[in-house]
Amino acid sequence: MPTILIIEDDSEIRGVSAVLLRREGYVVEEAASGEEAQTFLRRSDRDPCLILVDLMMPILGDWEVIDVLRDQDRILALPVVILSAENPRTAPPGVAAFVRKPIEFDVLLNLVRSYCGPPASPRG
Repeated sequence: MPTILIIEDDSEIRGVSAVLLRREGYVVEEAASGEEAQTFLRRSDRDPCLILVDLMMPILGDWEVIDVLRDQDRILALPVVILSAENPRTAPPGVAAFVRKPIEFDVLLNLVRSYCGPPASPRG
C-alpha cells in the first residue's frame, strides 16, 4: 500500500492533510517533529513512497530535518516534498518539489499520485 509520511508540527495542517489523503485511499503516517519521523522510519519495515516536510518547525527546523532524514541510507532514494509558506532557498539533493502554504489540495494530490501512484483502495 502506498504510504505517505507527513512531518508537520502544526496539528491542524497535519491532521487535515492526513484525513484528505486517507479519504483518497492512501496510508498516512504522521509525525509532529523530525524526531518522531526518525523513530517511525527506524521502526517501520516499510518505507513511505513520499515524505511531506514542513520546514518551519521548532526542533530540527529549516533544512535540518532533511539532513537528518538523509543520514539514513535507505531514505536517500525517497522523494521529499517541502511544505512551506516561505520561499525556499536552494534545496538540497533529494527534494523533489515545493508546495506553498496554504496548501492547495489538488496540487498536493497530483504530486502524491505522481510519486506514489494511485491509492490501493480508490474512493468509491
